[in-house]
Amino acid sequence: MQPVLERNYVRPVIVTEPPVPNGAPKTFKWNVNEYHQMADLGFFDGKRVELIKGEIIVISPMNPPHATAVRLFIEILRNVFGKGFIVDSQLPMSFGKTDEPEPDVAVVEGKVRDFSQAHPKTAALIIEVSKTTLKFDRTTKTALYAENKIEDYWILNLKDRNLEVYRRPIKDKKLGFIYTEILVVTESETISPLARPDKKIKIADILP
Repeated sequence: MQPVLERNYVRPVIVTEPPVPNGAPKTFKWNVNEYHQMADLGFFDGKRVELIKGEIIVISPMNPPHATAVRLFIEILRNVFGKGFIVDSQLPMSFGKTDEPEPDVAVVEGKVRDFSQAHPKTAALIIEVSKTTLKFDRTTKTALYAENKIEDYWILNLKDRNLEVYRRPIKDKKLGFIYTEILVVTESETISPLARPDKKIKIADILP
């Protein structure tokens, strides 16, 4: 008996998204509405997360020195800024459709009830307390805050026990959004927020 030939056999084709350059896989970007829906469904229960450039970033739990530094900032900044400003800690900022960061500390002009319908869109001062996340805070977070015109951005560097100060944000044609003024303030020195130039904060007082 002659074998039967499957003349019309066609190899199945798997349809995929068009390849991106260099063969890298395509990533899915979330928007703020989708991010909030996921939170409502319990996707992030027990986790602290941020939405940055459409990506959901899981934030590591705080250790005691980090938490102490945040508390010190809150106590000091409430006295420095006084009435007319809110000192927030790990609360959302609204930076458009794909960005909702939750900085360690943010000083926002206004009253608490001003933001009952929408998160703040800007801040007089934003602070990240950092040790293991220094690279992320110096790159991704710096670009994000510069893009959103945060004039005064500080990184409390727990590793080197100093304060990194980023000011004068611009959009550079080659580098993107950057800060043009960067200061490193040591433990023995003081700093004044741009919005309160008459007030001085001792760096030693905000280090745990």
